[in-house]
Amino acid sequence: MMKNKNVDEKNASFEDFFILLGFSNWPHLEVVLFVVILIFYLITLIGNLFIIILSYLDSHLHTPMYFFLSNLSFLDLCYTTSSIPQLLVNLWGPEKTISYAGCTVQLYFVLALGTAECVLLVVMSYDRYAAVCRPLHYTVLMHPCFCRLLAAASWVSGFTTSALHSSFTFWIPLCRHRLVDHFFCEVPALLRLSCVDTHANELTLMVMSSIFVLIPLILILTSYGAIARAVLSMQSTTGLQKVLRTCGAHLMVVSLFFIPVMCMYLQPPSENSQDQGKFIALFYTVVTPSLNPLIYTLRNKDVRGAVKRLMGWEWGM
Repeated sequence: MMKNKNVDEKNASFEDFFILLGFSNWPHLEVVLFVVILIFYLITLIGNLFIIILSYLDSHLHTPMYFFLSNLSFLDLCYTTSSIPQLLVNLWGPEKTISYAGCTVQLYFVLALGTAECVLLVVMSYDRYAAVCRPLHYTVLMHPCFCRLLAAASWVSGFTTSALHSSFTFWIPLCRHRLVDHFFCEVPALLRLSCVDTHANELTLMVMSSIFVLIPLILILTSYGAIARAVLSMQSTTGLQKVLRTCGAHLMVVSLFFIPVMCMYLQPPSENSQDQGKFIALFYTVVTPSLNPLIYTLRNKDVRGAVKRLMGWEWGM
């Protein structure tokens, strides 16, 4: 049984908990959602682990592109694991609680990993720009040390930004009930629990979203504008097809990630937006990470060749 909380109770302590309402408004959907989300989560785990292991084992994939792709796969694994197991537990049983400490940790990692992915996708677009538009200088521009530095910058920027923003969110007094109208701890849903003015927090969220969503998207589109001009001037049909395959895959991943995020964080709030926001968040936390490995590996000759070499090595053993 869940403990009753006083509506006028002030700040939560580490012994307190939140109730994640999630999809409780649609109880008939919870079993279906559990099965569908579990399937997508398993696909995410298997697909992204496959990319990480294959990129590590096959020396032909020891290139900047697959180094960043491995980072993206590991990031997606962490991102989904920060929220999906808790969602599955809440969908399966009557208890839909999360501890105060658990909510704090979840908010921190969701913000950190989401921000890091925005930056990493910019880095990957720069890698494609260097490969297509500066092929003669590619090995110099994308030196292994520089690649590691770019990857580290993506992770550090995400975790640093999240530390500031999540702290700012939990500093406000939570004076209302502990009912979080979402399936994970996220900023807008937590701000609704406050009994003080949260305009400063909302403005901060809007500014941070603009910095780490709009600016990366502009940089990515700029990179692909330059790539498009270079592709149009190509004479080789084979080279053109290879560029379109690799760049097309990245653009699809960018679209699947940025469009839902922009719908979630850059639209003005409305009365009907909360339920809509849950399904949008479900898409970019569950569906998108599971599709990334498929997008990058289907029709990818490098990956198919690596699989054949690995299978040949195993059979040879």
